[in-house]
Amino acid sequence: MSATPDNHSSHPLSGIDELHYENNHLVLEDVSLSRIADDVGTPTYCYSTAILRKNFLEFERACHKTSPLICFAVKANSNLSVLRLLASMGSGADVVSEGELRKALLAGIPANRIVFAGVGKKASEIRHAIEVGILQFNVESEAELELISVEAGRLGKSVGVALRVNPDVDAQTNAKITTGTKSSKFGIPISRAAVLYTRVCSDNLLEPRGFSVHIGSQLTTLKPFRHAFTQLVTLVREIREEGMAVPSLDLGGGLGVAYDDEAIPAFEDYGELVHSVTGELDCQIILEPGRSLVAQAGILLSEVILRKTQEERSFIVLDAAFNDLLRPGLYDAYHKIIPVSHSDQDTGYHHFDFVGPVCETSDTFCQNEQSADLATGDLVAILTAGAYGAVMASTYNTRPLVPEVLVDGDRFAVVRRRESYEEMFSRDQLPDWMDDPRQA
Repeated sequence: MSATPDNHSSHPLSGIDELHYENNHLVLEDVSLSRIADDVGTPTYCYSTAILRKNFLEFERACHKTSPLICFAVKANSNLSVLRLLASMGSGADVVSEGELRKALLAGIPANRIVFAGVGKKASEIRHAIEVGILQFNVESEAELELISVEAGRLGKSVGVALRVNPDVDAQTNAKITTGTKSSKFGIPISRAAVLYTRVCSDNLLEPRGFSVHIGSQLTTLKPFRHAFTQLVTLVREIREEGMAVPSLDLGGGLGVAYDDEAIPAFEDYGELVHSVTGELDCQIILEPGRSLVAQAGILLSEVILRKTQEERSFIVLDAAFNDLLRPGLYDAYHKIIPVSHSDQDTGYHHFDFVGPVCETSDTFCQNEQSADLATGDLVAILTAGAYGAVMASTYNTRPLVPEVLVDGDRFAVVRRRESYEEMFSRDQLPDWMDDPRQA
C-alpha cells in the first residue's frame, strides 16, 4: 500500500505518473476519480488514454528490430473505444471468436491485420472470417484444418493458415492460464507440425503462413519464451530444408504485469529476445500483447457499503463484486486497493478483508490488506484492472453490468453505459402459454 502522500504534492502510484494523488484526492490523468463517481456512479471501470497510448508505443519501440505486426489480444479488453484507440496507432487484432472479429472490424482494424486463434472455431465463424478476408487462422488441430479447407472450397476463396504448435513448455504461471504444455487443450504437438504443414502446402486454397505459439499468460520471466521460440526456429529450419516456405511466425503474447511487487521483464528485454532468437529467419513476426498493454491503464472504482467486524477479522464490503472483477475469485489473483481520498486526520493503517456483496465466499478481493481507515460511502480504486476485468463480467445475482469510462487529459466519457434493470429483464422471454406481467 502506498504511503499517504503529501497534501500538496502530485504523487504517482506504482510508477504510473498518470495515476496520482493531488491534494489528497486520487486523479487519473487530470480527472478526479471522485468526479467520475459523482457523475457516473459506482462500480465503474475507468481507463487512461495516456497509459494505453504510452504502452503501445513503448512496446512497438522495444520490438522495432523485428518490425513486427502487433495484434492486440482482444480478449484482454474488448471495449470499442479501447480498440479504436489502438487501431488509430496501427494495431492489428488477435481474436478468438466471431464476436471479437466483428468488434475489431467495427473499431477500424483492417481484416488483413487480424489473426483468428482459438481451439474451437465453428464452421459459421470460419466462413465469416474467410469472407471478410482475415490475415490468417492459427489452426489448433487436424480436424480444424480440414474444416477450414472445406469452407474455403465452398466459398472459392483462399485463406492464410498458420499451425499453432504446442512445444510442451511450462510457462511458470498460474495453471489456469498455462497453455503450452502437452496436457493442455491448445495447439498441435510439435512432433506433428511438419506432417500437417505439408498438408497445408498441398491445398490450393490454403495459403501457408507458417507457425504460431502461445504458452500462457502473465509470464514473469523470459526463460519460457526463449525455450518455446527456440523450438519454433528449429522447426522452421527443418521445414525449409524440405523446400517449403515459412513466411511468418506468430509468437503470441503472455508477457505479465506487476499487480503487486513482481519483477517483470521490460519491453526492451522481451523485444531483444524476439530479435536474438528469430532475427536470422527473415520471417514476418507477429506479436500478440494483451494484458501488458491494458492492465495498468484501468482501475475499478468502487464505494464502501459498510464495515463489518467478525471475530478477529474486519471486513470492508464494497459495491463492486466478483461478477464485476472475476480474477481474484477465479485465479486467486491480487489487485491493490487504495482509497480515493485521504484525510489529514487519518490515524494510521488497519488490516481489512475487502469483499463484495455477492453470495459467494469467493467474492473476496484480498485478505488482511493494509489500508487507511475506511467508512461507509468512501471510495476506493482497485488497481491494474484494465485487462480481464470488464470482459469477464457477468450479471450473476442479477447485478447489472457496470459502465466503462475513458479518460483523456482533463476530460472523460462513458464508453459503455450502465445497464438498466429493464434492459436486463428485456432479454428474458416467456413462453406463449404464460401471461407476461410486463404486458399488463
